[in-house]
Amino acid sequence: MNNIKETKETNIQQTCATKAGFQETCATKAGFVSVIGRPNAGKSSLLNWIIGEKIALVSHKANATRKRSNIIAMHKNAQVIFVDTPGIHEKERILNEFMLAEALKAIGDCDLILFLAPASDKISYYEEFLKLNEKNVPHIILLTKIDTISQEALFKKMNEYAKYQDKFISLIPVSIKKGTSKEYLLDQVIKELPSHPYLYETEILTTDPLKDIYKEYIRESIFDNTSEEIPYFADVIVDKVEENDTIEKIFATIVVEKNSQKGIIIGENGKTIKRIGLKARENIETFLQKRVFLKLFVSVKPGWSKDKSFLKKIGYIL
Repeated sequence: MNNIKETKETNIQQTCATKAGFQETCATKAGFVSVIGRPNAGKSSLLNWIIGEKIALVSHKANATRKRSNIIAMHKNAQVIFVDTPGIHEKERILNEFMLAEALKAIGDCDLILFLAPASDKISYYEEFLKLNEKNVPHIILLTKIDTISQEALFKKMNEYAKYQDKFISLIPVSIKKGTSKEYLLDQVIKELPSHPYLYETEILTTDPLKDIYKEYIRESIFDNTSEEIPYFADVIVDKVEENDTIEKIFATIVVEKNSQKGIIIGENGKTIKRIGLKARENIETFLQKRVFLKLFVSVKPGWSKDKSFLKKIGYIL
């Protein structure tokens, strides 16, 4: 979805129970919450944790997320459409320009921002975000990865942010590994959302087409199974999907820039591409709850990450 405000209205009210056991109607809330931060701040991990499903691409390598993605969470009387975004970073190639543009659009086109700040980060990342938030969209700071530092260091870091307390709504320490603060975080988020009909059916977890989800699972497997350089010069095109009740057949092409990169993707006797395919297939099967047949091909497209027409063809429109 290019404009995250373009949605269909559904029910204006829902039924909720009172403590006395009676039924009354209460206005629903719905809104868009952009998740912003530097590369590798943990944005995708946070969203997967919130919804309890593996939807967003996660990698320990930076800049894994390339496009905005809507991930939907229901909480009490509210529907929260979280917008996963690429990390805020310097422009290098045309693809990086697209990624930065995606993040900046998300900052300006939402009801609330969650700014993720790993607890060990310098505060300068937040100060840079304040400059980019030209519309002064309300935001909450999430101090993530608090399990990696001491309590003393955490309190010191919170004090550093305190000088900007007139800029943010709240500062919430979060540890995904320890499972802390999820309920409290969602409570704080829905306080800031407008009263509005639900924008999507309540059972939907993401607005992304299935092809895009398959693509991200394959890309994640490339990140996990190849060297530091290769994932940044590779992308995936899902060529064809054949569906039936018992098995999903997916045919996809991994695009790289050089023959040497193709060789690395394939690996000796095809071992690497088998690992990539196995991991991606397992994740897709878990997501779909059905058997999957996945066939991967590799194609060389020199300079694809700098080719505007090709980038547009595979969904990166500047």
